[in-house]
Order: sequence, then structure tokens, then C-alpha cells
Amino acid sequence: MIKRVVMWLVLVPFGLLLAIFALANRHIVQIGIDPISPQTPFWGPMELPLFVVIYAALLLGVILGGVGSWLEQGKHRRAERQLRRDLNKAQREAAPEKAAKAEDPLALLENDNR
Repeated sequence: MIKRVVMWLVLVPFGLLLAIFALANRHIVQIGIDPISPQTPFWGPMELPLFVVIYAALLLGVILGGVGSWLEQGKHRRAERQLRRDLNKAQREAAPEKAAKAEDPLALLENDNR
């Protein structure tokens, strides 16, 4: 239910704003990449609508931000894997003790009194 409310109240108006922005910025711009020699650029010049250039820059920013976050969280994922391995090892080591205690109910009382 919440997903639908979010979609209708946030995503649909945002999509409409993006569509209106694209329609308002249809002007053609030239793109070339070479800050040293603009007359003979390394790449281009290409003629694209302005909204394509802006959307491509936004998409590139989102992708680079996601990759940066993923790389930064690597140490946390590594620590979680190590903790999971330690937990599994401790559970495997404790399994024989649990089995022995389950077979001998009086062993539980003896260990609690110590």
C-alpha cells in the first residue's frame, strides 16, 4: 500500500517534471571533449539536445555515486562475512555439547550449579 502512495505522490509528479523539462530544453548544443584545443577536440563535436546532455550527466553521477558507495561499504561487508564465519564455527563447536546435554538432562543441572 505504501509503495503505491509513494509512487503516486512522488514518482509520478517527478516523472512529469522530467518530461516537461525535456520538452522545454530541446535546443541543440555541441559537445566536444578537449580543454586544451577546442578547435580540434579529442572527441566530438557532437550535436545533441540539451536535455540529453543533462540526463546523461545525472545518470553518470548516480552510477559513480553508487559505485563509490559500494566500494566504501566493502569493509563492512568483509567484517560481516568474518562475523558470520565465526558464528558458524562457534555453532559447530557447541553442537556436540548441546547434543550431550540433550541426552543427559541431569547434566544441565550440574552445569548451572557451578
